[in-house]
Amino acid sequence: MSKKKAEHKGTEQGQQDAITHLGELIHGIKVAMMSTIDADGSLRSRPMWTHDRDFDGELWFFTREHSAKVDEVEHDHHVNLSYADPSKDRYISVSGRCRLVLDKEKARELWNPTLKAWFPKGLDDPELALLCVKVEKAEYWDIPNSRMVQLIGFAKAVLTGEQYRPGDNAKVQVDSDASLH
Repeated sequence: MSKKKAEHKGTEQGQQDAITHLGELIHGIKVAMMSTIDADGSLRSRPMWTHDRDFDGELWFFTREHSAKVDEVEHDHHVNLSYADPSKDRYISVSGRCRLVLDKEKARELWNPTLKAWFPKGLDDPELALLCVKVEKAEYWDIPNSRMVQLIGFAKAVLTGEQYRPGDNAKVQVDSDASLH
């Protein structure tokens, strides 16, 4: 595993490259586990459906306006999103700040008919709201090699005593100016 430290601070192009790469890693993963901080300080996680759209540094999720996660986000804006695609050995942890958005036009832009399972009245549902996560940092583990290559690498590590390094791991600074807007 080449331990790349992809902290792209200081350059606009570097930040855009980090955003693009993170978007590519997340693309196709339908569900994220969103962790929020409860009033007592404990972490709570729940699955959230991810919208397959171009990643621009923000991630959007539909929610009910009056829900526990909204209360938690309004108490403490810090959240973590965990994405996993075990079939491709791809794992991403994203941290950022989350805010409630009540914007019917944005909801219309992001709407997918599948969401009727959670919002039977569709875009007219009075509880329909959005959560926007402005991504600050991310870390990913991406193991692009086939299972056979991984197995050989693992066996080599066991036989030689060297540490097993199956793929790519990097920390990415996406937004160093992470104020809520």
